[in-house]
Amino acid sequence: MTHFEQHTIETAPEAAKPILQAALKGYGFVPNLYATMAEAPTILEGYMSLSAIFGKTDLSETERQIILMTNNRLNGCKYCMAAHTTLSQMAGVNGDIIEALRKNTPIADSKLEALRQFAIAINESRGWPSEAQLDAFMAAGYGRQTVLEVILGTALKVLSNYTNHVADTDLDDAFKANVWDIVPSVAAE
Repeated sequence: MTHFEQHTIETAPEAAKPILQAALKGYGFVPNLYATMAEAPTILEGYMSLSAIFGKTDLSETERQIILMTNNRLNGCKYCMAAHTTLSQMAGVNGDIIEALRKNTPIADSKLEALRQFAIAINESRGWPSEAQLDAFMAAGYGRQTVLEVILGTALKVLSNYTNHVADTDLDDAFKANVWDIVPSVAAE
């Protein structure tokens, strides 16, 4: 397998250094995902920019994590499942919701479950949800804006999940307490 370097601030290309420095200041460490993406500063900048934009949606932190963690699970990304479990815990997302997302079980709140199901539909249909799936999502209380925000969150996870797949990114110590294994039916064949 091709080896991808996990850059330090010193070894990173110049365009990636300020982004890694900001991560160090914000987190107290440079996440291995960012250190890996630093090889191509444009993907690192794109990921960070898109992540910040996703944070500006009208969605709650819980709703954003439902979209992100659903995509992480569907894409079989062990790194991002562990990282987003940790981030969700830090943000105060309900533990039962986090566990449902990790185990692919229904969320008790029917509106949040509708969001999870729609995120699944967008991922699995590659953006071609059925009219019935769209109608069910709208009937749960979401609108057209949220349909598009689910697509935004899905796009964000393509960047990180696919990077972790090709680079086999090592899990940071900060996330190891929340290690996650792929459910056999989730793994790519």
